Amino acid sequence: MRKISKSNEPDELTKWKRKNKNARYNDLEKSTEGIEARQEINQKNITDQLGLCGYCCKRISDSNSMNEHIIPRSVNHSTELDFNNIIASCNTKKQCDKAHDSQYLPLTPLMDECETELKFFLSGKVEGKTKRANEAIRVLNLNNRILQKTRKQFIYNLLITEGMPPEDLLDLQDNELLNLLITGFKNPKGDFLDPFSPIIINILQSYLSPA
Repeated sequence: MRKISKSNEPDELTKWKRKNKNARYNDLEKSTEGIEARQEINQKNITDQLGLCGYCCKRISDSNSMNEHIIPRSVNHSTELDFNNIIASCNTKKQCDKAHDSQYLPLTPLMDECETELKFFLSGKVEGKTKRANEAIRVLNLNNRILQKTRKQFIYNLLITEGMPPEDLLDLQDNELLNLLITGFKNPKGDFLDPFSPIIINILQSYLSPA
């Protein structure tokens, strides 16, 4: 995960809520204005998230993502239309939004700790450093075999592109070079980050020598 900094809610959603008091999220589908508001929620979240799924960090667009409620709609109706409770998630089967469903999520990408309580490996595997991190991995199915394989492939390809074969990290003791790589992966390419770049950053930080 990467910490998401939410911007202001879309104007289309604000206007729609003013006209539709006590409405629910599903009511957005009942009018052209509501459909436009729902689309703007997704677009603004994709922009806020620099083009990455809020959970697994794969590249997303309006065609392969959906509006995901951190607090499920079935659990708390009062947050259904709260923009601060909605992020953009990929629509991959059996993971992220599709796995979350109505389960409680104790660690979310709206928390600073989401970047420090998960530990990623070159193999593509992820482990939790805390009980709530392990629960988040389970709820979102972030350790499934296909996702591990995809993460590993992107990690290797991006590191090789940057001139740092993954096997060289094992003996690397150059904090300056590691920090340069980390800074590079933190910077968007145009409007978006590289897919899985927050995961590569997490891995590179684990190789930094103590100051």
